[in-house]
Parts: sequence; C-alpha cells; structure tokens
Amino acid sequence: MSWKEEIGELEKRRAFARELGGAERVERQKSAGKLTIRQRIDRIADPGTFRESGATAGVGEYDESGVLQGLLPANFVCGVASIDDRPVMVSGDDFTVRGGSNEAQIPAKRQFSERLAVELALPHIRLVDGMGGGGSVKMIEKYGRTMIPQMAGWETVVEHLSIAPSVALALGSVAGLGAARVVTSHYSLIVEDTAQMMIAGPALVEKAGQREVSKEELGHAKVHTRNGAIDDVVESEEEAFRRARKFLSYLPRNVHEIPPRVETSDDPSRKEEKLLEIIPRNPRQVYKMRTIVHSIFDLDSFFEIGSTWGRSVVTGLARLDGFPIALFAEDPYVYGGAWTADASQKIVRLLDLASTFHLPVVHLEDCPGFLIGKKSEDEATIRHGSRALAALGQLTSPFSCVVIRKAFGVAGASNSKPGSTHPRWSWPSGDWHSLPVEGGIEVAYRRELEGLNEDQYQSELELIRKRLDRYRSPFRAAEYFEIDDVIDPRETRRVLCDWVNLVFGSLRTGSPKFGYRP
Repeated sequence: MSWKEEIGELEKRRAFARELGGAERVERQKSAGKLTIRQRIDRIADPGTFRESGATAGVGEYDESGVLQGLLPANFVCGVASIDDRPVMVSGDDFTVRGGSNEAQIPAKRQFSERLAVELALPHIRLVDGMGGGGSVKMIEKYGRTMIPQMAGWETVVEHLSIAPSVALALGSVAGLGAARVVTSHYSLIVEDTAQMMIAGPALVEKAGQREVSKEELGHAKVHTRNGAIDDVVESEEEAFRRARKFLSYLPRNVHEIPPRVETSDDPSRKEEKLLEIIPRNPRQVYKMRTIVHSIFDLDSFFEIGSTWGRSVVTGLARLDGFPIALFAEDPYVYGGAWTADASQKIVRLLDLASTFHLPVVHLEDCPGFLIGKKSEDEATIRHGSRALAALGQLTSPFSCVVIRKAFGVAGASNSKPGSTHPRWSWPSGDWHSLPVEGGIEVAYRRELEGLNEDQYQSELELIRKRLDRYRSPFRAAEYFEIDDVIDPRETRRVLCDWVNLVFGSLRTGSPKFGYRP
C-alpha cells in the first residue's frame, strides 16, 4: 500500500496555490510596480526559513466526478519565518485574489496568525495590501441578510501589542480594516508611489456628498506620514523590508527578554571636537540637533522614527556601546524645539514603546516649553503635552537627560522622570527657569520700567538682564545640586555609555503595567 496518489493530490493543490490569482492578475500586480505576496515574504525573511500555514486553503473547483480542476487560494498567506535568525510571524494579503479584500479571506487564517503570534510571543510583520473588512453590498444577496459590523479576533491584535513587536507595511491600496491593521502596530511604513491608506475609497467619499477625490489625495504617503497615522515613508518595497528588519533589531523578541546588545567597534570614549562649538552663544541662533545625535551614539546606529510629523521633536532608536536605547530630542529648527500637540503625541508613542520593550531612554533637551499661541490652544496642546509628561512618569525603563541648551516651562520639566532617581547632566550652554528670562523681564520688572522714556527703558532693561545673567549659569545650579553635573560636551558619549552599562543590569522583563495603545 502506498499514499503516492494522495501525495500527488497534495502537490497538485500546492501548485494551484502558487499560481495565486492567476497569471493575468499576477502580471497586473507586477505592472503596478508591486511584488506578489510570496515574493514579499521571500524578500523580508531569511532565505529558506518561511514555513507556511494553510497553503492549500481556498475555494476548490470540481468536476461532476468530484475531481479537483482548480483551486483559488485564500488571499491571505501566513507562517513562521526567521529574521536575523530570530523567529517571527509573517502574514500578508494577496491582492491578486479579490483585491486582498477581507471578505474573500478564510477568516480563520488571519485569526490563526494573530493568535499564534500571541501564544508563542513572536514578533509579527503584516504585509498589508487589501481593501475593506466586512463585505461588499453584493454579499447581502449572497447571505440573504445584512451583517452587523464586528471585529472578530481584534482583541488578539491589540493584545499582541503588549507582548511582542508588531510591524505593519502598507504596500498597496489599503482601506477600512486594512488601514486599521496598519496603524495598530509599533512601527508602520508606507511605500511612496505604489501605496495609499484611507478609511474609505473615493467612490464612498463621493457618495457621502463630498467632492470628488483620488486615492492619492485621500491616502498618499505625504498625507499620513505628516499627520502621524503612519510612521515613515519609503521609496520601494525593498527599502520597507530593510527598515522593518532594522527596527526589529533594536527590540527583544518579546517582553520576556532583554533588548539585544550587538558588538560594536565604536570606542565608548570617542570624542567629537565639533561638539565644543556646535551650540551658538546667541540663544536665538539654531544648530543641527541630529549632528549631536550622530556624534554621541554609536556610529550609524540612529534609527529615526516619524521624521515628517511632530517635527519639533526628533525621536528614534539608537545604540550606546552596543546597547539599544530610545531617544528624543528637541529640534531648534522647528518652532525653536517647542512641544506641539503632534510632537507630544510622538513622544508618548516612543515612551510607550520603551516601557513595553525595556529600552532605556535618553533625552537630549533643548526645550523652550510648549508652543504658545492660538493654534496651540485650538489643538489642545496642553492636554497632549500633559499626556506626554504622564507617559514619562509612567516609564518603566531607566531614564537620563542631558540638557543641551534650554529647559523652560512645563514641557521643560521633561528633564526629570517624576518619582525616579536618575542622572541629569548639563552642557555649559544649559539655560533654564520657569519661563525664558528674555520674555519674562518686562513682566516681572514692570514697575521699575514704568514711566521711563524709550532710551531709559532699553538701558534699564539691559542692566536688569546683565544682573540676572550672573545667576542663570548651570554652574550655579550645580552648586545647589539642581543638576547632577556640568559636563564637557565632548565627554557626553563616554558619560552615557557608562550610564547604559550600569542600568542595563537593572532591567526587568515581563508584561508592562499598562497595555500598549496604538
């Protein structure tokens, strides 16, 4: 007795599945500048490591004798693979079958991939290229009823955020549930010219009584990377795969592990002479904060996240002496580094990521406070900013701050993690108070200045300013231990490398105290 006949049947079904939606639809996918789902998985995973689940699931076509004539595979492919020799769950939509629509899936496959990622505590990479979620209007006749919207298995997607890293790539036209799957992640990317993301497509928008719009107007990368719905934009799918792999390299496999240290040839005591002169003496002059970041952290290790939204604050991942850390720093080129509503939300997102995956956090501070004015009030900046400060207080991993220049107002208090003992250093350029001295002199000394003519007013104002300048030196604050120490800017790398070597031994694994929110 042999099972060769059944094995032949298996190979026949596998061959049908490899054809995806058929040659014509595959060619259409490629002509649009997009890879197929199987090509995508091959490119993002370590070669030969993908082990598919449900490869032959789909809709079979049989003749009158019950012999299989064809198989239209489910438009969702999933399985376990390796990335940099670490196991991950990889799943993705097949746009060549019903446009990747959720209604054409076998729902059990998607729920299986999500559940397995939770139960095995695996990172999950979602390759999203599909529309819709609950079914088209045509489905009403098919089922003989309308279906109330529900998110079957969505609790698993959310649960995973507090267990293991989740990365989502928008690789085509993504709407409805597909869009929700993209943004419900720790890190998301969109391909610039071949992908769009939207709540609903142009036809529905027009039927809702709004003006006619294109997919690009609704969901181009420029829209969603500037409003923060998607973290970053890339020019190609290949670049998306590279960035996804690099993002995962900073994080542990799950919350039960410590973030991985890598070997580095970058000397912890390396000094950059340019740091001694990078901060202008004129507080109104700007400088490049990213130059400081690249000079302090391990060479080529800075992985910026969200560069085109909340731009007054720079956020990302980096390494110190091979140890992964999260960092945020104000950018004086944008609103002088003042916190906006968007920048505050961006900080919350970074700090929650650090808390979830045990990443020490470094703040390079040059913060003049919250951005003020009518626009800031309209955008509820104080609420979003206070939420960022709350996230800092709830941070469960080690924190340190280097005051590069300004630390003013409520937002300026982010040099300190409330309820925690941690180091705070300052460069000689450090300058702080409850509000900027320049802006507060005329209010505080109004009586002394009252009644003076213009020349007398400016002369007295300058005398007061010079008098106050004697007291605003960071050395005075260090005398009262309001700052741990004033350091030579060129020694910042060594100081932070010593700190990270110290605190990494104190990291504790386990689930965060609160669930991660996308």
